[in-house]
Amino acid sequence: MLRVEAALARAAARFDLAPEGLAAAIEAIAAGSLDLEKLGAETAVAGVPVIPFVRAVQARLAKDLEPAFHKGATTQDVLDSALVLQMRDALALIASDLRAAIPALAALAREHRATPCVGRTYGQHAAPITFGFKAAAWLTGLADAAEQLPRLRSRVLVASLGGPVGTLAGLGEKGPALACAFAEELGLSAAPISWHALRARMAEAGAWLSILIGALAKMATDVAHLASTEVGEAAEPHVPGRGGSSAMPHKRNPVSSTIILAAHAAAKGHVVTLLDALAAADERSAGLWHAEWHALPQLFGLASGALREGRRLAEGLEIDAARMRANLDATKGLLFADSAASALSGVIGRGEAHKLVEEAAEVVRRTGRDLRSVLGELAGEHAAALDKAFDLAPAVAAASDWVEPAVGAAAKASASLDLP
Repeated sequence: MLRVEAALARAAARFDLAPEGLAAAIEAIAAGSLDLEKLGAETAVAGVPVIPFVRAVQARLAKDLEPAFHKGATTQDVLDSALVLQMRDALALIASDLRAAIPALAALAREHRATPCVGRTYGQHAAPITFGFKAAAWLTGLADAAEQLPRLRSRVLVASLGGPVGTLAGLGEKGPALACAFAEELGLSAAPISWHALRARMAEAGAWLSILIGALAKMATDVAHLASTEVGEAAEPHVPGRGGSSAMPHKRNPVSSTIILAAHAAAKGHVVTLLDALAAADERSAGLWHAEWHALPQLFGLASGALREGRRLAEGLEIDAARMRANLDATKGLLFADSAASALSGVIGRGEAHKLVEEAAEVVRRTGRDLRSVLGELAGEHAAALDKAFDLAPAVAAASDWVEPAVGAAAKASASLDLP
């Protein structure tokens, strides 16, 4: 808020609406010199922190400077502009973590582009893929969010200066020009009209943060499943004492995934709060934009914490390729059912092939025999068509082909994070 008031004073001085020394006097006040406990108590009375803040600063200004302080501005101008400055810093921190997480995931995808594993749909074994393909999907989720950040910044980093009802009438004809100068002093964009009651920018920021957390939650969901005892294909980076249990010494719980999923569960409610603020009444609403003060800091904190844990996973996830290979065989060849049906459709027709493989799959589930031998018997004279259907190589090649394009797109998105 001190930075905002100093910028307003510098801008006002350009138009002879404030003395030249006012900005320097404001900047000389250290934030730590203000009695925060007193400000907090007075905020509870005033309903907003700007009113006691203005009084506290006025008390520290010389008598010839004090009349021009805060001139033309209103409480919401100071709070919204101060919030935007905080969001600028916070988005830069998130961009920094994204720049680290994206290359780490890209490296993981490339390393395991040809590591075969089970592809699962509806929680069941479906068809072979590679772990690199799965990691590339996680990567793309993060890259999609990263790609949107520059546009979000251009939408959100906008100064607020509208005065009591948004018109800056108290500044006369100099109002619009001063608003532009004020934004320039803060390194922000100027709005074409007051956004006191137009809260879409804040809602967009919250939605983006929630989507970012959601992209991380997709990875966390998969990692938690892969780390389960029955699957055992991956494990979170091991740190002594991390992921233990107070009752079961053998446990190695997926802590990073848990933190990310908890953030995802909590984020949605805060986004709803921001969406509610869109229904602002008249030129300033009661309560709705005030609720943003609770929601936005929480969302930034949740996103930052989730991204920290996502980076930990990307940089250190432990992969058990042997267990992945063993799990490919767990369903006795059922993972190749689609490939087998495709091979047989060329000789007996698509519908008949699907029916035959479906019948064979039931036999496999009931008897524990492997699909190749059961199908060989049922297909009879057409069994030769199955010779290549159980070859893992085509599935590995198909999955591998998607990794490099995903990595390339992610690198482009990451480059866009080199923000001014």
